[in-house]
Amino acid sequence: MGALALSPTILTSACSWQGANDRIHLGHIGVGQRGTNELRSYMLPLEGSRSLAICDVFRDRRENGVELTKQFYKDKGMSAPACEAYLDFEELLERKDIDAVHITTPDHWHVLCAIRAARSGKHIMLAKPLGLSHPNYLILQEELLKHNVRFHYATQQRTMRHMQLGIDLIREGKIGEIEKIEVWAPGKNPVNSPVCNEVAVPDGFDFDRWTGPAPLNSYCPERVTNNSSWFQYDYSIGFLAGWGAHPLDVLVWGAKELVNGPYSCMGDGLFWSEGGMYDNIYSWDVTYAYDNGLQVHFMSTDQAEQGMLEHRSFMDSNGTTFYGSKGWLSLSRNSAESDIPELQKKLNNFPKDNNGRIMSEENTMGQMFLDVIRGSIPESCPLEDAIISDTLSHMGDIAIRIGRKVSWDPVKGEVTGDKDANKLYTRVMREPYTP
Repeated sequence: MGALALSPTILTSACSWQGANDRIHLGHIGVGQRGTNELRSYMLPLEGSRSLAICDVFRDRRENGVELTKQFYKDKGMSAPACEAYLDFEELLERKDIDAVHITTPDHWHVLCAIRAARSGKHIMLAKPLGLSHPNYLILQEELLKHNVRFHYATQQRTMRHMQLGIDLIREGKIGEIEKIEVWAPGKNPVNSPVCNEVAVPDGFDFDRWTGPAPLNSYCPERVTNNSSWFQYDYSIGFLAGWGAHPLDVLVWGAKELVNGPYSCMGDGLFWSEGGMYDNIYSWDVTYAYDNGLQVHFMSTDQAEQGMLEHRSFMDSNGTTFYGSKGWLSLSRNSAESDIPELQKKLNNFPKDNNGRIMSEENTMGQMFLDVIRGSIPESCPLEDAIISDTLSHMGDIAIRIGRKVSWDPVKGEVTGDKDANKLYTRVMREPYTP
């Protein structure tokens, strides 16, 4: 992917977690709903780490994160150093006793935070989707290699055992040569697009820092909700990447050698109605034709339900189906199916709830991150894979926005012969929030 390829790094003596029981010290950047859930479920229960710092631009969120951390350790009888709150994540990164960071900011901050963290020598667990500007991905690649930093893309399905088995079967050739892949994901939440009536920024919230590298818009409470950060183009490309990151990551996981080359992309989509703040695509039907002959079809779930999911007995809201010369295998968070009997027999060996959903082990993402940091496993969700899957989302978004076929050259890292299309994958970043 591009000029650089990531390989597992080797930890050096620069790492500084030699404390009680050789624990890794963590900082958390962004503790909204998702960040707090991951802090509580993925990180705090880990015996091999301690959370020492919480950063958020909402004062109540960072203070609540500190209190949650202190109370959790107290209730569990787990000894831990003091946990401190930060408004500025750069101050958190200056701490020599922090070994790694867990980043769950809004999408438009992801890569910039990760670049700064890499320069500080902190290992990184980064929330999906990746980001908005392809040149910044290459900067992040360079900084990871330069500073010997390990990277973990937080697509939690890679920790799920039924997913791991399914990918192993695919990569072992059990479905034959892969000929086609279908992917689907939710396009939006059932909410309306609000109108922004400007009001004063409340005390305890730094709207300028929240905006960061994006254009500075008028403030209203509705602008800084989860939905608004997902469905406004200044901050993201919507669920094309936000949800698509998960099943597209499975695509890359199972067929990386086939999907890391050049391809063309075309598609159609629907946008939120004019008049409100939301201006992203919420329904899409996109096809990718690879130079090697592979065909990929990516749809929002509402579109996929009109025919693409007929091969499945379990209707899951997102998933990935690999079609091979011997048959197909379909993977989602809650199910794993194949039309090859011997494979289906293996995929059936997972406990299910009363609704037929596979019950995966919980809270394993944090432990995988620690294992990556320690070097006991390779980078299991590497940046190179994240760039491939994220670019698929962006090419779909760009093809729909400009209304024509686009062709992606992964070596040059650009849309071939289309300057207007390339501009949509290179965002101008507001000073001083630049790499």
